[in-house]
Amino acid sequence: MEYRRLGDAGLKVSVLSFGSWVTFKDQLDVDKAVDCMAAAFDAGVNFFDNAEAYAGGESERIMGDAIRKLGWRRDEYVVSSKFFWGLHDGPNTRRTLNRKYLLEAIDASLDRFGLEHLDLIYCHRADPDTPIEETVRAMSDAIDRGKALYWGTSEWAADEIRAAWQIADRNGWHKPVVEQPQYNLLHRTRVEKEYARLYEDIGLGTTIWSPLGSGLLTGKYLDGIPEGSRASLPGYEFLKDRLSDGRYNDALHDFKQVADEFDATMAQLAIAWCAANPDVSTVITGASRVEQVEENMRALDVLEQLDDDAVDRISEIFA
Repeated sequence: MEYRRLGDAGLKVSVLSFGSWVTFKDQLDVDKAVDCMAAAFDAGVNFFDNAEAYAGGESERIMGDAIRKLGWRRDEYVVSSKFFWGLHDGPNTRRTLNRKYLLEAIDASLDRFGLEHLDLIYCHRADPDTPIEETVRAMSDAIDRGKALYWGTSEWAADEIRAAWQIADRNGWHKPVVEQPQYNLLHRTRVEKEYARLYEDIGLGTTIWSPLGSGLLTGKYLDGIPEGSRASLPGYEFLKDRLSDGRYNDALHDFKQVADEFDATMAQLAIAWCAANPDVSTVITGASRVEQVEENMRALDVLEQLDDDAVDRISEIFA
């Protein structure tokens, strides 16, 4: 396993990490989460991603219970959560990044995890109704109070990230060090172009999500929606149209040919392609069973084979 610094921060995260979106509670109970997290950990994964909104807070509870059952030392793993969507209806509990919500939500998250602090906390989306200065101060205060060690953003525009960093810099507050954007062969502009100057200017790290394009890049949706896939789960109907419209079929067939050349699955090649980007700190993977974890981790072998020409060739398939 390769470990990369989170941008200019000193924290190092495994280049492949493990996330809980969709799978925890809907597909994994505590015992199955233990098995999957143990398989990831044994492969060298040290970063485990979560969010307050995942499964209405149950994802955090399951991950916290799993960590206790696994008995890991606190210095052996990095764990995160994200805040914005909220769990309760109310003007200060839904879709906000105001100070009241953030500080109370972080405390509630720690209770669900059963932890004294989180390593990373994110603002899960930008909030146009709260001054950025208020949000930055609240996140910095959470770190000063020992609730978290680092903070960042998820799906923020480049100018919003820069504004947050500059506000923190002017006031001597803790700066955002990481952004969590979607990044895959079908969704590239934000990471490759919009954030391009931020990597050097402010040392931004990235913990990217959806490397498989919600499963499209695995090729399993070429013949429709398989039973048991995430697009067949209640609450994820919004994925069906995108995954079954067929617009990428020709590209996916070409992509499979390249995967075959590397003696890899399409999923492994898609993950390795993301990790080949030096501006990616870690690629968040997900799995509903141990076999998927092990398959995803074999993307590390593919990554070792990818040179610049191979990366460009793969990119061109979906250009």
